Amino acid sequence: MFTKTKAILGKIENKYVRWSIAVICSSGLLAAILVLGLYLYTFSLGPPSLASSQNTIYYSANGQVIGEENSVENRYWVPLDDISDTLIEATLLTEDRNFYEHDGFDIKRIFGAAIKDIRSMSMVQGASTITQQYARNLYLSYEKTWKRKLKEAFYALRLEMFYSKDKILEGYLNTIYYGHGAYGIEAASRYYFDKSADELTLAEASMLTGIPKGPTYYSPLRNFDNAKERQQQILTSLYKLDVISKEQAEAALQTKLAFAGDKERTVKTVAPYFQDVVVKELAIVLNKTIEEIRSGGYQVYTTLDINKQKDLEGSIKANFPKDTELQVGAVAMEPKTGAIVSMVGGRNYEESQFNRSTQAARMPGSSFKPFLYYAALENGFTATTTLMSKPTNFELANGTVYQPSNYNGYYADKPITLAQALALSDNIYAVKTNLFVSPETLVKTARKFGIKSKLDPYASLALGTASVTVREMVTGYSTLANGGRKVEPYTIEKVTDAKGNVLYKRKQKKEKQVLDPKKAFILANLMTGMFDESLNGYMRVTGATIADQLSKNYAGKSGTTKTDSWMVGFSPSLVTGVWTGYDQNIPITKVKEQGIAKQVWASYMEKAHEDIPFKAFKVPDGVVGRYIDPASGKLATPYCKNQRLMYFEKGTEPTEYCNLHTKETSDEKVDQPTNNEPTKVKDSFFNRILNWFR
Repeated sequence: MFTKTKAILGKIENKYVRWSIAVICSSGLLAAILVLGLYLYTFSLGPPSLASSQNTIYYSANGQVIGEENSVENRYWVPLDDISDTLIEATLLTEDRNFYEHDGFDIKRIFGAAIKDIRSMSMVQGASTITQQYARNLYLSYEKTWKRKLKEAFYALRLEMFYSKDKILEGYLNTIYYGHGAYGIEAASRYYFDKSADELTLAEASMLTGIPKGPTYYSPLRNFDNAKERQQQILTSLYKLDVISKEQAEAALQTKLAFAGDKERTVKTVAPYFQDVVVKELAIVLNKTIEEIRSGGYQVYTTLDINKQKDLEGSIKANFPKDTELQVGAVAMEPKTGAIVSMVGGRNYEESQFNRSTQAARMPGSSFKPFLYYAALENGFTATTTLMSKPTNFELANGTVYQPSNYNGYYADKPITLAQALALSDNIYAVKTNLFVSPETLVKTARKFGIKSKLDPYASLALGTASVTVREMVTGYSTLANGGRKVEPYTIEKVTDAKGNVLYKRKQKKEKQVLDPKKAFILANLMTGMFDESLNGYMRVTGATIADQLSKNYAGKSGTTKTDSWMVGFSPSLVTGVWTGYDQNIPITKVKEQGIAKQVWASYMEKAHEDIPFKAFKVPDGVVGRYIDPASGKLATPYCKNQRLMYFEKGTEPTEYCNLHTKETSDEKVDQPTNNEPTKVKDSFFNRILNWFR
């Protein structure tokens, strides 16, 4: 070829002509090489990513939508098959009639637009194909510069090289802007007409087709006359191209459209505090930023039980006085899996997004004691181990004297059993136990239960002086409820992308056994004692005020400090923790506010278990049950008025029978010697400070 060209040029006598022809041929050859190189380079880059911002949607455990991220921009992704055929045809004929014939560029339109732009010395005329517009939506800004147009052409070439026409058209229709924060035809269809894109009528489809040319200028909600004129142009084009009949065009033009207007279109948010926790967990499991999560188009399937969430919120509303600023944090969890089924982080999310169930660290008071008594069981204690309950000064290793006190200054002035100490929440018994097993052991034991907050190994730790979260306490109690296996709380079961591809799925595995199942069962049984008035002693059991509301056998422990009120308890299938208090650590002084946590817990647990087949705690092998007289801590006789079934590891159960109650004392209705009457001790100032803890 080059030889023939040289021969032809040699015959031309005018050297200027020869040089002109040579330049033209060389330029053509160079252009061909450049084009070939561009194609090869483009091909070497591989297919460009089609990822774009989409609304992230959250689902409950049964698949109901509970919320979605759609702040400023609304985005959804729907397959091409789920978009109205009329709208697709209208869009193609309006935006790019040769879409299925060209390779990303409409050369005729480009040259026509370029001539007009050169004449005006500006970028005023557009000739972008659907492929070019999709490339701009995905990768570029909307500035009108030659540099941006070149980049747009480059990305369009890559899109055409690696993706089918249908794929490109689907992407375009899901990303084009329709105004009012609606990106994509599905978002636009929901926004303007409150329906899906496959339900659009001809009148609606032709109206929406006209908007992307000028989302503000052609918005029917802002400039109806402009939008109507644009709709008429589109219907006329469809008629002239034989896509629709004249009658159809006229009927569509005359149809009065029912716009959704500016009403609230977002899904009503359910459990907003819970959803905030989901977002944070999602960022971890997908290794994404919060911003990427919110616009990633993820379908997030959570653990939330909508009915239980409503029950929890209803219990809080029913039991809180309207004239109080008292706050609340509550979590309910399945102990076998760690799935959080309901959560409340405050009384009003709009006023405060601070989550008091996961972010607020508060002193748990006596609700911390079960961790102590598990350590005691590991160190030889049983349900009937007795210690003296009376005012006691504890001289600590550093030489200081610690003077804890019981609630309201009441003491038994005699030995009481562990069972009774737990049910009555005796502080003297707890501190003695802590010093016996050692505060360091208590810290290690609490770690086994999943408590991760800072714990100082002090004598007072037995009374819950460390600060923990509601979620931590529920996690710890779940370890007891499931027989001693480790629990990791979670809110996400599965995550998919907008097209249903699974990105994450939680694997359920048998967790590590961290507690002795026999001791875990024994402790759980002891914790049912707070509702059993057969354990009444120098005062009533701490759950007496709600015992008559409970129809099932729950285990639990309350906790009270000067500024905090707790109730945490469980059945084999559900663990719930409730905290109440003031954000500013103001003391809870009103009597009606001091028992709210227990009331919320009781009403919620009863409501939640209406739909749960109730199961009793299963007695492990190696554990035996005996009826015990609570006053003596010995085997009950027919003359013991109060008897309670208590459990022991085989070989540690009592063998002696109660001698406090005989036929004579039974006839006289005397339960215990008269010299065992409770004593109330007048507190010193220091004791009143320590009396915060119960």
